[in-house]
Amino acid sequence: MSQPVMVASTLQAPTVPDSRWIYLDNVRQKKGPFTDEESFDASGEAVSAMEKMKLLVIGAGGLGCEILKDLALSGFKDIHVIDMDTIDVSNLNRQFLFRQSDVGKSKAEVAARFVEKRVKGVSITPHNCKIQDKDDEFYMQFNIVICGLDSIEARRWINSTLVDLVDNENPESLKPLIDGGTEGFKGQSRVIFPTMTSCIECQLDMHAPRAAVPLCTLATIPRQPEHCIEWAHIMAWEQEKPFPKLDNDDPEHITWLYKKALARAQEFNISGVTYSLTQGVVKNIIPAIASTNAIIAASCCNEAFKIATSTNPSLGFEENYMMYSGNDSIYTYTFKHEKKDDCPVCGNIARNMEIDPNFTLEEFIESLAARPEAQLKKPSIRSEQKTIYMQSPESLELKTRPNLVKKMGELVEDGEEIGVSDPSLGSVNFKYRLRFSKPFKSH
Repeated sequence: MSQPVMVASTLQAPTVPDSRWIYLDNVRQKKGPFTDEESFDASGEAVSAMEKMKLLVIGAGGLGCEILKDLALSGFKDIHVIDMDTIDVSNLNRQFLFRQSDVGKSKAEVAARFVEKRVKGVSITPHNCKIQDKDDEFYMQFNIVICGLDSIEARRWINSTLVDLVDNENPESLKPLIDGGTEGFKGQSRVIFPTMTSCIECQLDMHAPRAAVPLCTLATIPRQPEHCIEWAHIMAWEQEKPFPKLDNDDPEHITWLYKKALARAQEFNISGVTYSLTQGVVKNIIPAIASTNAIIAASCCNEAFKIATSTNPSLGFEENYMMYSGNDSIYTYTFKHEKKDDCPVCGNIARNMEIDPNFTLEEFIESLAARPEAQLKKPSIRSEQKTIYMQSPESLELKTRPNLVKKMGELVEDGEEIGVSDPSLGSVNFKYRLRFSKPFKSH
């Protein structure tokens, strides 16, 4: 008996929808009770447009790892991540994309490859550098920017950069900024539409600057490991100058400070000085724990999904700020943070500042660091008439240094407007109208 001949079928099997995204399509393609009918599109084209969106995640630490994973599982296919740090063993307890074998490698690169391996079809492009290393053209390519940062300075820089990108003639120049932040069992997420809503600089007074420790405490009676680190940072570094300029992101510099602080702590029988703590104090890193990171990352990615799909109203124009607290139980509160007309980034008027005209310029500069709406570290100052003091370049610093001992009343007029800038904050330029609080004594 002859054997049956097997003939290959010319018919193709029907395309089976990827079951991974069924739950997403229920949201993306069906109207809900809060869906905006004017902007919502349930067609396959809208889903395809969302998948083609290009998102930027800034930070690949505890919060950034969670954000990358959540975005990939939310249907976004083209994601970039930027982080200049390498993986430290202390990261492994909460930055779950990393393993022991990854210590010393780039956070951005390892995180990108891990998520790509686990979520098929997503493309994540890593950038192992500072956000300041990228130009405007780089940021213009993204549809949404999401921050998972532990630094106020970095937030302020990207905020001012995105505000500067806005061109009223080009709607695509407006890049929604979603910012997440955590500290212990507390966290926040917020949505910013640059120039249209309250920006990070408008909200800066919600981030109180770290209280300064008196120099006498650092020099004579340190009581905490942080005091020893600050002593190494402020005093020992200035005395010994082991490198021409301190770079908070250089492991060799942090190691020098750590060893100095550790020796100081041993001298006063103080325990607790570690490399990680040294890095945290010097860079003013905000502490975080894994569960809070997961909750805040979920909130940030939920906002990105809502902006991309219009399935639900996002934080932004009305209630734009969500606060979370998990200290005693789970509590959230959402409110509207108002845009400020005198914001140095997105506002258009100068802030009034009352000063003692008998203060020296040096005293005035020191007072700027303590102001919650400014928090400047190396400010340069110009008046309407002249340059008063420039921190850099060195030639201008030398030229304007004699002004430091002069009284403010000698340098500016009552009611005069000044501009204050700081190199770490990009294009931010604070405008203050100075009002004398008392008569100026010229002699």
